[in-house]
Parts: sequence; structure tokens; C-alpha cells
Amino acid sequence: MFYLVMKRIFLGPVLRLLFRPWVKGLDNVPAQGAAIIASNHLSFSDSIFMPLMVRRPVVFLAKSEYFTGTGLKGRLTALFFRLTNQLPMDRSGGAASAVSLNAGMDVLTGGGLLGIYPEGTRSPDARLYRGKVGVARLALEAGVPVIPVAMIGTDKVQPIGKRMPNIRRIGMIFGAPLDFSRYADQAEDRLVQRKVTDEIMFELMRLSGQEYVDEYAAVVKLRLAGAAATAAGGASAKRAETDGGAAGTGTDGKDPAAG
Repeated sequence: MFYLVMKRIFLGPVLRLLFRPWVKGLDNVPAQGAAIIASNHLSFSDSIFMPLMVRRPVVFLAKSEYFTGTGLKGRLTALFFRLTNQLPMDRSGGAASAVSLNAGMDVLTGGGLLGIYPEGTRSPDARLYRGKVGVARLALEAGVPVIPVAMIGTDKVQPIGKRMPNIRRIGMIFGAPLDFSRYADQAEDRLVQRKVTDEIMFELMRLSGQEYVDEYAAVVKLRLAGAAATAAGGASAKRAETDGGAAGTGTDGKDPAAG
């Protein structure tokens, strides 16, 4: 109920007025029956704008950190995500991720629309990164079509790290449903899962026009964070060296103890 009220009466009309979202291919989303909506991921706001334009409710798998925040902001964020039909997705891998995917499977077996970001995390630089095979596992095991959707311009509306959005127009393109029923008896085959995932990512690249990088976005983010930490450490060491040198000299740069 909260989801529909926010979408149709309160939040939805305001967002439509401010951001004037344009949409292509919305008829590719089935009017009924289960399906996966696989999207590129440029911004936190992707999970808000895309379900806003789809006529049916969309249940998203969102990173689990959104549900475990502390303080007032953390609790409000968790409440918002739960009330807007979003499920926590543990991205650590192994059994924890499998449990999260099972929750997504429940949505599909119930005939719903499941939204998922195959990249697993937001793009650090607006490029499209390698997809994780969870989307393929769900599609093959549930026997449902995958609708690729390209979000356009949401990275400009709310870049990573920016709390307040920029008011500008955004768009989205829904591609034709991808049918993987030919692999119905190979759902557990890792090579098939990889092939299916890559096919989904190719469609996202084609629809979005993004440059594709055959590397996981999470790995790139870790590398960038490490490089930033190293640079910050180097800058701190240089400042300390400069400060230490200055502490032992007079204003003219000479040793004050010297004659």
C-alpha cells in the first residue's frame, strides 16, 4: 500500500514534474507474469526512477548495507527500502549471496517483477562493467525472460557521494525481452551462466551506449580506493617531512643553533 501511495500520489508526481523522465520501450515489460528487469547501475536514484515508470510493482534486490545503517538516517533509509518493496542483497558471495538470490526467486515464483543490477554495484565512472552470474541463475532456474533496461543520465542527477540531486532530465530504454529457455536444462552450468550474463550485458551496452569494461566494478572500486589511500598517505608523509624540516630552521632557512 505504501509503495502504491508514494508512487502514484506523493513521490511519483513530484519526481515526474522535476526530472521529466523520458521512456522508450516500456511496452516490453509484460503486463502480467514473472520477469527479471536487468539494469545498468549509475546512481542510487536508479532504484527510484525506474520503478516509477513501470506500471507494475518492481521488487529490487538492493545492497544489504542499505538495511543495516545506524543512527536516524540509517534507520530511515532501511525503512524506506523495506516499504518500497526492496530486498537486501548480500554481495559477499557464497551462502550469504545464495540466500539473497533465493529471496529473489520467491518474487519470480510468485509471478512478480524482480529488478536486479547485474554489475552488483554502481559504476565508478559511468562505464558498464562485467556482470555477475546471479541474474543468469535466477533467469534459468525460474524460466523467466529478462528485460534489459538502460538508465540514461542518472549519474549526472546524483553522482556517487552527492546527497542532494541535481535537477535535470533523465531517461530509460527498455529493450526487448531476452529468452533463455534454450538453456533450461543447463541452469547449473557455470559456462552457460556466464554466456547468458554476457548476453544481457551486451544488450545493456547496446541500449545505453556505455563503454564496456570486462572487469568487475567492485574490483575497480577497491583499486581506486587503494590508490586514493596511497596518495593520501604520500601527501601526509610529505607534509610531515616539510613540517619537520621547518621546525628546525629559522625564518631564513638557517639552523637557529648555528652562529
